[in-house]
Amino acid sequence: MRQMNPRESFWAGAKEITPILMGIIPFGMISGITAVNVGIDRGTAMLMSVFVFAGASQLAAYQLIASGAVSFVIVYTALVVNLRFVVYSASIAPYFKPLSTPWKWIYAYLLTDQGYAISLIRFREDEDVDPLWYYLGASVLLWITWQIFSALGIFLGSAVPEHWGLDFAIPLTFMAVLVKSLDSRPSIIAALVGGLLATAAYNLPLNLGLIIGVLSGIMAGYWAEAAGRPRRGSDAS
Repeated sequence: MRQMNPRESFWAGAKEITPILMGIIPFGMISGITAVNVGIDRGTAMLMSVFVFAGASQLAAYQLIASGAVSFVIVYTALVVNLRFVVYSASIAPYFKPLSTPWKWIYAYLLTDQGYAISLIRFREDEDVDPLWYYLGASVLLWITWQIFSALGIFLGSAVPEHWGLDFAIPLTFMAVLVKSLDSRPSIIAALVGGLLATAAYNLPLNLGLIIGVLSGIMAGYWAEAAGRPRRGSDAS
């Protein structure tokens, strides 16, 4: 296959993220509606959507604001929820080495579960795509979609009927990403161990269950990958 040019790579990323946007649309609306319902004014909610751009941590923060939690707990929880992006960054960074530092900051800002998952899978399977432009195409389209529908949730708010049941989209969005990324034994083991331990430790204070799940999943995946490597000197001479 010939090497894709930047334009082709950009639109390939945008095309492959499109099916996942069906879950981002209601997710963004829920985020906007929730922000207004907990008492955040519309302007602040919109600024938070743009500058934070992290749906799961935004929802966690909104819930804590509604419960009257102190600022430290709110910030701490958002950081814990976003801890997974440290792992994402470490694994995808080698593909972005040619970027200047300012561009790396922009790419880091655009990092999402969905964009990361489809990009990493594509980069491993297809060396002919331009990683820089493919990731940008997927991430920019997702960012635009999130901001539009988050704004609709913020400014329409109560006009959205409750019987629509938009909250179903949140777990479905992450499940779609999870299933697509379970393409090896280590990734399956990491998902199972992390998910089981996070569920078992769900009731621990300060979201410790999430931290336990993330760290245990990483360790289990690393162990499984290391165990699957051939040992030195084991080949027949």
